[in-house]
Amino acid sequence: MTTTEKMNPKKTARLAGLLYLLLAIVATYGVMYVPSKIIVWDDAAATANNILVNEFLFRTGIVGSLISQVIMILVVWLLYQLLKQVNELHAKLMGALVIVAIPIGFLLNVFKITALVIFKGGILQSFEPDQMHDLAELFLRIGSYGTQMVQLYWGLWLFPFGLLVYKSGFIPRVFGVLIFMNGIAYNILSFTFLLFPEYRSLVSQFAMPFVFLGEIPIIFWLLIKGVKSQPITE
Repeated sequence: MTTTEKMNPKKTARLAGLLYLLLAIVATYGVMYVPSKIIVWDDAAATANNILVNEFLFRTGIVGSLISQVIMILVVWLLYQLLKQVNELHAKLMGALVIVAIPIGFLLNVFKITALVIFKGGILQSFEPDQMHDLAELFLRIGSYGTQMVQLYWGLWLFPFGLLVYKSGFIPRVFGVLIFMNGIAYNILSFTFLLFPEYRSLVSQFAMPFVFLGEIPIIFWLLIKGVKSQPITE
């Protein structure tokens, strides 16, 4: 008997839920909390001062983002093991869409650490302070723009995930619908940023609540309730 065959569905679901919850906390810290405390858009000098004064906080944000990429790989692997019996092709598509986004996430953090080095004067020392600040802010903006674009993949992987949950028979179908809506919200935010940036703030007010609509409930369902151990019946 292989390792995969020995995996208990209920334990797999609860471990996936636990890691998914940890992912949500760490990713929120790195992607939302830290930038909100440090980055001042359109004021490179203020941003530079905040980063230099709170350098450790800025670095923890980068580390948190990197750790979240690793946790995401583990989460999708566990979900694949749990849901491949429903439809293996859809389960593989779910995993592939996540794996594609992982290198992008790592690359975005390269821009952040580069900005930090520039702010500290580690490179480009021949530049004037204002020039260095503007260039460092450019790298931060590239990281921010990249995050907006990678949201497309954050949404896409939820479509096969939601479909698998809906068809599973051992997780309530309503969670599949909510996850699907969650994915649509991510895609709306990404395409609004690309096509209609002037409406980004307005659209975010309506779309952001749906970003948490599907993933948060499924996290706690998997963590607390788990799934039925018996196989699916047609």
